[in-house]
Amino acid sequence: MRLLLVICSLLLVVGTFLLGSSGVGHASDAEQKPVVYFGIIPRYNPMLMYRSYQPLMDYLTEHTSYHFELKLARDYTEAVALLRVGVTPIASLGDVTFTEAQRNFGAIPILKPLNARGEPFYRSVIIVPEDSPIRTLADLKGKTFAFGDPHSTSGNLIPRYLLFQHGITLFDLEEFVNLGSHDAVAKAVLKGKYAAGAVKDVIAYRYKQHGLRFLAESDPIPSVPIVVRADASVALVKAVNEALLTIDAEDPVQREQMKSWDPEFRNGFVAAERKDYLPIFQLMDNVRGGCGIRCH
Repeated sequence: MRLLLVICSLLLVVGTFLLGSSGVGHASDAEQKPVVYFGIIPRYNPMLMYRSYQPLMDYLTEHTSYHFELKLARDYTEAVALLRVGVTPIASLGDVTFTEAQRNFGAIPILKPLNARGEPFYRSVIIVPEDSPIRTLADLKGKTFAFGDPHSTSGNLIPRYLLFQHGITLFDLEEFVNLGSHDAVAKAVLKGKYAAGAVKDVIAYRYKQHGLRFLAESDPIPSVPIVVRADASVALVKAVNEALLTIDAEDPVQREQMKSWDPEFRNGFVAAERKDYLPIFQLMDNVRGGCGIRCH
C-alpha cells in the first residue's frame, strides 16, 4: 500500500510539471493587464450591485489595456475616501459625493450616462404604496418618511429641497430616517414601515410593479458622473473615454450586450464637465432651501 502511495505521488508531481511546462493554466505566460479598482457608491444591496455593475467592468477590461475590478464601498462616505487615498483612481459617484470629492481633493468628472431618452439627466421620485391615501406632497405632513443615504443626491438632498418647496420641513414629519440604499428605501415603503420615501427614478420604476405609486418627481438632475482623481493616468482616462464614448445604444448587437448592465448605464455616455454640476454645488450651499451643509 505504501509503495502504491509513493508511485501515485510521483505521478502527480510529474503530471504537474508537464502541465506547467506545456503552458496550460500558466498565468505568467498570459498577457497581464494592470489592475484598476473602479469605485462605486452603494446604490443598492451588495448582490444587486455586483450583478448590475460587473458587466461594465468586464466590458472595460475587454476594450482597454487594463483589468478593471469592482470596489464596493460600505457607504457613500467610504466611496469618496477610497478615491481620495487612491485605492480607486476612478469611480462612479453621485452628484453630491462628486461635489464633496471635487471640493475636498479636486476630483474630475469625465463621463456621465444618458437616460433611455438619450438625455444626461435623471430624477428623484417620492414614492408611496399604491393603495396609500396620500395624494399630494402636502398630505405628507405628520407622516413618516424614508430618505436615502445622507450623502445621496436623489435620495436625500433633492427630496428635502422638493419638500421644502412645498412647505414641508423635517419638523413637519412625524418621523424620518436615512437608509443606506435606494432599494432599502423602496422595500421599506412597500412593507409599510414608512408612509413615503425618496429614490432615484431607475429604482422607482424597478419597484413600481411591486406596488409603488409615484407621488412626485423632481426636475431633471445632472446624470451621475464617472470621476477620476486629479492625478489619474492620462492613458487610463483616455482608454475609459474611448471605450465608453464609442458605445452606440441604437446598435442591436451592443444593445443586447448591455441588457445585463445597470439600467442607468445601458444607454451610452457623453463627456462630463465640472460646470454640469454647478446647480448641485449651489443647492448644497443653500442651507435654508435644502439639506446643504447641515448634512454634508
